[in-house]
Amino acid sequence: MLIGYMRVSTSEQNLDLQRDALERIGCERMYDDTCSGRAVERPGLSKALDTARRGDALVVWKLDRIGRSLPHVVGLVGDLHKRGIGLKVLTGDVDTTTATGRLVFGIFATLAEFERDLIHERTMAGLAAARARGRAGGRPRVMTKAKLRTAMTMMADRENAARDIAMQLGISLSTLYAYVDAQGKPRARATEVLGKRVRVSSTTAKLA
Repeated sequence: MLIGYMRVSTSEQNLDLQRDALERIGCERMYDDTCSGRAVERPGLSKALDTARRGDALVVWKLDRIGRSLPHVVGLVGDLHKRGIGLKVLTGDVDTTTATGRLVFGIFATLAEFERDLIHERTMAGLAAARARGRAGGRPRVMTKAKLRTAMTMMADRENAARDIAMQLGISLSTLYAYVDAQGKPRARATEVLGKRVRVSSTTAKLA
């Protein structure tokens, strides 16, 4: 069975283009969400994944409809593959039910690893620069603007463990959660570092 999934960023956008494409290919069931690409909670996608069974395929109009980032997409496809479920992307000619499609996603997985390595490299370079500035101009703050922005980016990717992020940034886990919530959104305390008013999270994260 082909199971379609659609997503638009705001309620003002229209699903018709995606729906027409999914109907043309023969999707028997379709689910949708209205949320930003960075949103963690996607009820429609969750229902589509729960509906899919071995031998089925999840169909999307574009690859960015299902993933928050390249590592997230690769992880999702890996989970589908373990369950015997394929992924078809209509505008990119990606089809993991074929040998060629699996090869393409093997390349994506390599690129995702490359992206994680770059983030780690930039983090460590930023820490080194911060330490150098600290020795030259006095003791640096525990949470800097560079660290905070990196923490927000890394926490938004659920494949990154909070403890690993804190260790890479050279801060404690409690300090990390004092500034950023589990979805990578800034808390009220982040305004002290960013120096501007930001939309803060109203949720309280549990320390793992």
